[in-house]
Amino acid sequence: MRCGCLPIGRPLEGPARWIRAALGPSNGVGPASLPARLPDEPGGVMNMPTDLTAALAAEFAMPGASVMLVSSLRLLLAAVLGGAIGYEREKKERSAGLKTHILVSVGSALFVMAPLYAGVSQADNTRVVQGVVSGIGFLGAGAILKLQRDMRVEGLTTAASIWLTSAIGVAAGLGNALLAIIATGVALFVTAVIPRLVPDGGRK
Repeated sequence: MRCGCLPIGRPLEGPARWIRAALGPSNGVGPASLPARLPDEPGGVMNMPTDLTAALAAEFAMPGASVMLVSSLRLLLAAVLGGAIGYEREKKERSAGLKTHILVSVGSALFVMAPLYAGVSQADNTRVVQGVVSGIGFLGAGAILKLQRDMRVEGLTTAASIWLTSAIGVAAGLGNALLAIIATGVALFVTAVIPRLVPDGGRK
């Protein structure tokens, strides 16, 4: 069994062994592959500076240029789309505005991108999406206010926009750019156009 730190159920056999066990094989987008033989492995010469250098190089290695470009574009798209919804909420002076929606969208995109780059399968990544959907509900609940005097509940639209922004961030993070853009357009239509057609629809 392998986790993100030390191997479980196996004795500690030297830094090089558990570095290999923790990082695993390179998948082309994660950390760079370790040398074929590290100093403390059989046939190598123990050298602490060299061993530490190899470990740091593997941990902080930069992925390929294409991976960096795709990652940056996905995060940027999530920020722009989340900001578009947040700006509309900001103009109406709602409890969650521009910054909140940008952070929610970028955070959701990062949650689904990081496991993929670490080698997690798409099937297992659905568990991450489930966690994002559940967790974002607590943030949305904070935007809902119940007015005792008027017996009205406000903030439902803002809470729903936070939830939708998270879904848009997930779509952008998974590379479904067109789907994320269309969803943003629908959200802006609902929050900006419908209240003009149905006046009571903007009182949320």
